[in-house]
Amino acid sequence: MSSERLTLIVGDEELLIDRAIADVVTATRARESEAEVHELTPATLTRGGLAELTSPSLFGGGRVVVLRSAQDFGKDLIAEIGAYAANPADDIDLVAVHAGGAKGKALADVLTKAGARKVTCQKITRPGERVAFVRAEVRRAGGSIGEDAARNLLDAVGNDLRELASACSQLVADTGGRVGDAAVARYHRGRAEVSGFNVADRAVEGKLADALEQLRWALATGVAPVLITSALAQGVRSLAKVGGAPRGLRGAGLAKELGMPPWKVDRVRQQLRGWTPEGVAEALQVVAETDAQVKGAGADAAYALEKAVGRIVAARGAH
Repeated sequence: MSSERLTLIVGDEELLIDRAIADVVTATRARESEAEVHELTPATLTRGGLAELTSPSLFGGGRVVVLRSAQDFGKDLIAEIGAYAANPADDIDLVAVHAGGAKGKALADVLTKAGARKVTCQKITRPGERVAFVRAEVRRAGGSIGEDAARNLLDAVGNDLRELASACSQLVADTGGRVGDAAVARYHRGRAEVSGFNVADRAVEGKLADALEQLRWALATGVAPVLITSALAQGVRSLAKVGGAPRGLRGAGLAKELGMPPWKVDRVRQQLRGWTPEGVAEALQVVAETDAQVKGAGADAAYALEKAVGRIVAARGAH
């Protein structure tokens, strides 16, 4: 008799929950390849149903019993589950999926007391956690990715973990494992904002050749010039916001004051090296002029953008 066969999954992030269940099933089938999996909810588990599923089988073989939405089980079923958890079978894995919080806490407490292994699958909401998730997903697929490329992938794909996991797997397969900014831009060329922000980042960092290369790539893959201008404007405005922030603020307080996630504040502070207030003001004027040219005042939007990138890089070290 062992609590190793009891698993309590707490949280509401579906991808992570499904993976945690899959891990249990994989381990069970490594011991017994024909192990059956039974998934039950409050609507499908009736009194006595658990006892029936966990009773010894004449034919042997392992089983995995998954209790979904465990926080919604009633008192009678919680008592039944608790009685089983106090004396679990050696060839059956019981997995309870609980959303967390106060509702149905009695069941979580019963399983915890019985020694169940706990797996946390909470929603990933903070930008830093999403970056960590992307990097972990790439490692899981056998590759590597830097923080900047991970953030660019988030910008390209969005926050849905299933889509991110799929994108990470595809990128590793297509690149041989080393996933960089160019790979993210290449495989997500339809996501215009990523290409635009790559141009802006390289420009405000003073990397003229890289910025022009990113600009030409973005234009060649169909990114609208107005989106690139917008990204340049946001990049320079971020310099102004962070550079003009109250000097006494740090960390989370500074991020809250500026309305930016902490990781972005950190990135902009690094980009500010080499800039003066006068240089930032000049760059702001450049993006304002370029915006007007791209929207009709100029004859050649691509030329206007190339000229803007050069002027922004020059403004960084000119004062």
